[in-house]
Amino acid sequence: MSQLNKTLLGQEDRERYEAVQAGKITVLQIGEGNFLRGFSDWMLQECHKQGLFGGGVAVTQPRPGGKPKIDALAKQGGLYTLVIRGLENGAAVERKEVVTVFAKAFDPYSEWEALVQLAESEDLRFVVSNTTEAGLAYKPEPLQEGQPIQSYPGKLAYLLYRRFLAFEGVAGSGLICLPCELLERNGDELKACVLRYSEDWGFPQAFKEWVEQDNRFLNSLVDRIVTGYPDEQQAQQWFAEWGYEDPMLTTAEPYHFWAIEAEPELDEQLPLRRAGLNVHFVEDLKPFQLRKVRILNGAHTLMTPLALVHGLEQVREVMEHAEFGPYVRDAVEKEIIPALPLPEDELKDYAAAVYERFLNPFIRHRLADIAMNSISKFKVRLLPSLLAYADRGEPVPARLVRAFAGLLRYYKVESDGAGAYTGTDLFGTVYTVRDDAGALAALAAAWASEGAGQGAAAGSEQEQAERLLALSELWGRDLQAVPGLVEAVASQLEELERGQHE
Repeated sequence: MSQLNKTLLGQEDRERYEAVQAGKITVLQIGEGNFLRGFSDWMLQECHKQGLFGGGVAVTQPRPGGKPKIDALAKQGGLYTLVIRGLENGAAVERKEVVTVFAKAFDPYSEWEALVQLAESEDLRFVVSNTTEAGLAYKPEPLQEGQPIQSYPGKLAYLLYRRFLAFEGVAGSGLICLPCELLERNGDELKACVLRYSEDWGFPQAFKEWVEQDNRFLNSLVDRIVTGYPDEQQAQQWFAEWGYEDPMLTTAEPYHFWAIEAEPELDEQLPLRRAGLNVHFVEDLKPFQLRKVRILNGAHTLMTPLALVHGLEQVREVMEHAEFGPYVRDAVEKEIIPALPLPEDELKDYAAAVYERFLNPFIRHRLADIAMNSISKFKVRLLPSLLAYADRGEPVPARLVRAFAGLLRYYKVESDGAGAYTGTDLFGTVYTVRDDAGALAALAAAWASEGAGQGAAAGSEQEQAERLLALSELWGRDLQAVPGLVEAVASQLEELERGQHE
């Protein structure tokens, strides 16, 4: 069977592909992975299809280890297949297309000068990146002329410097950088790193001023589950249908969202909204970040420990469960949303989209994976909603308290003596808990009774709740002081052990 190549394209796809190959490269993409290929590249494809954007994308990898994917893309002329599948308005959908936006795919470590030449091109306008949170960070390294720079921000600092020299710092010659890393204020962080490398490497003050004044580092928030290459059985089934193989095949959910901190007029240069995409140019990202953290991420943290101690394994299983599905929805709509300082109707619409995403039959989202580092996640995602009621002098919300009790019960752990901590669910199944070692040790000690076997319950549920809520190093404050919280948590812990539910 043939591997995907341009001869297999239909007429419209081939025309778009040839136009990209013959046209200008306006976007440099640092990141060859599944996410950008299922997110921003798909968006540019939609713009191309509507005749709104004609620029091509040059893609490189941020780390040497990404070379095999870059080589695979280059072998296919930059082509790859994207399958979007999931639920839309309650109905299952599956859409397949070949993405044709890549004009060039190359390894910057073996073709460093090609990357430099691209930075000096007057056609280049945008830099899009996804290098993970760890990739968008300052890591000191020397500048050796002609040698590749390892870090992404370091690369960008040098490329901007070469661009500054090529255009003699003329106004209007800067670039628009769109980092997609899941890091708050990612644009600000990228800019700070670029300026720090510029200082390290002795770049002139005029360059630093040009970076500040003529380049844009836009904070953005991205949201889409890109599930990557499917299981082999599904892949082979599709290949048989399509008549070609594609090792760069990737899959994604239908939902997509991109908020960019910039003026709406930017859509004239990057026409994502005109293409009908769920992209928003906004003055402030904070409301969107808060919405995502408290509702989408909050719902994950709400359900995960509680569901795990009840023997459930996947997100969709929770949402389809006769008891836990309604519980999650009610907690979001009746306790989380009312604690948010944002328009209720918009939040409920967003929550409805979240539920549909959780129910996607094509995504197997394991609760055990989500459970990692649940203590810090709870502190950021759910505890502020719970405390909002107490701060207003209102009773603590029952459903959030139940989630808190589920979290504490999940962390009823003991050390195995080799650095790992294990717990046991309500049916006796043993699981391993992954979290900060200090947090695990503190919780294990709080659960252990004086003079009893490790991990045994100590005294009444009231006393147990007092010990757990007193761990201010975990929660940021002594939660015993929150009116009614100790009693409410104790009651929920008792019901959990009795196997009783609301």
